[in-house]
Amino acid sequence: MKPSSITTAAAAAAAAAAGLAFAHGVLAAAPTAGDLSILSMNVAGLPAILNSNDVPGDKTTNAQTIGAAFSRYGFDIIHVQEDFNYHAAIYAADTTHPYRTATSGGVPFGSGLNTLSNLPWLDFTRVKWDRCSDASSSDCLTPKGFTFMRVALSGGLTGGDNSAAVYVDVYNMHTDAGTEADDLVARQSNINQVAAYIAAWSAGNAVLVYGDSNSRYSRAGDTAIRGLLASGMSDAWVELERGGAVSAVETLCGNPSTTDYCETVDKVFYRSSPLATLTPAAFAYVGGRFLQADGNILSDHNPVQVNFTWAAGSALRQSNFWGGPHGTYWLDGVGLTLADGTSFSHGGTGGTAATLALGAAEYWVGAQLCQGQKSGETRNFYIRATTSAGRTLAAGTATEDCATFAAPAGWHIAGYVGQGGDEVDQLAFVYAPR
Repeated sequence: MKPSSITTAAAAAAAAAAGLAFAHGVLAAAPTAGDLSILSMNVAGLPAILNSNDVPGDKTTNAQTIGAAFSRYGFDIIHVQEDFNYHAAIYAADTTHPYRTATSGGVPFGSGLNTLSNLPWLDFTRVKWDRCSDASSSDCLTPKGFTFMRVALSGGLTGGDNSAAVYVDVYNMHTDAGTEADDLVARQSNINQVAAYIAAWSAGNAVLVYGDSNSRYSRAGDTAIRGLLASGMSDAWVELERGGAVSAVETLCGNPSTTDYCETVDKVFYRSSPLATLTPAAFAYVGGRFLQADGNILSDHNPVQVNFTWAAGSALRQSNFWGGPHGTYWLDGVGLTLADGTSFSHGGTGGTAATLALGAAEYWVGAQLCQGQKSGETRNFYIRATTSAGRTLAAGTATEDCATFAAPAGWHIAGYVGQGGDEVDQLAFVYAPR
């Protein structure tokens, strides 16, 4: 359904991430489909004096070998866990991934979670677990948890056409280990915490959640991973290697594994959305690609690779974001009223509201946003909407840092998504077919 009116209020608007750049001149069309390869690897980076991880050899040398393999095999998004005291060696040896998270530190300060990527992201966040257990091991020694980032599969942060972008929300996690009663309770809490965050911050978005879950479907006490499946997530291993059926029969893997049928604790969950479809194409344990020169293993975990294909939505698409990563995900305000009377509004209530009622055959087809600084944060200060009839509606104060957006041919602006609190910090436009 198309909007029947557009409302703006003169003040700051809220939506996307810092680091966005509008490409002037000739705009490159953003792809609407492609391939995505991901890797999850627990890199056994605890200090050797604390834990050998049953891995022979020098840990710094092993970390260098891991980083070199990251470069050699060209995975698009790599999540690592236990990336503690040998982090610098991994990053120094990987020479191909331009986007990397900054380490949060070694033991006992860091979470051990990091990401190396060929694709840019916005809104990177680290979240500590609400609960941990030392029943089996020292899980409370470090601030383990999960990370969140919104990765641009197409368009987005890379310049080009601001009007087209495809995002996926990507989570890296490392849950509590062990099988004692307190460990199981902590791990269930960990996974439920991720699920709650996804519900709050990734509503309506495609999602990838992967890392060291320390969970097995064959363990009766590990029920939270089944809860993820019940919530609408899918497990790439279950789908591709087990025909979609979850089994309670234990099938342990060797290291490196010679079969992909066995189950490890390192898991890859995914979910499509109306904005983007994710389809797993291949699953593999790739420990054979991560070996020392003498053939010994580099980690006590099998690295997991999954190849996906992705496609922009057929019923809904979106632009990139403009503004700053502040406020709650979801001009002091922006609003839409649909033809059936349903109204949507976000941001604050300050400023003077301006409303444009659309004609029966009139659509919202273009927009301009201008961002600036307020109280040390990037926010949108200006919005201008353009309709198919050439009419415009504007509010706020234009700055020199602006971006223009145009619905793809045959589509119209049907809504928006972003972040806002008292004002609109970040904003992106959602398109629907006409």
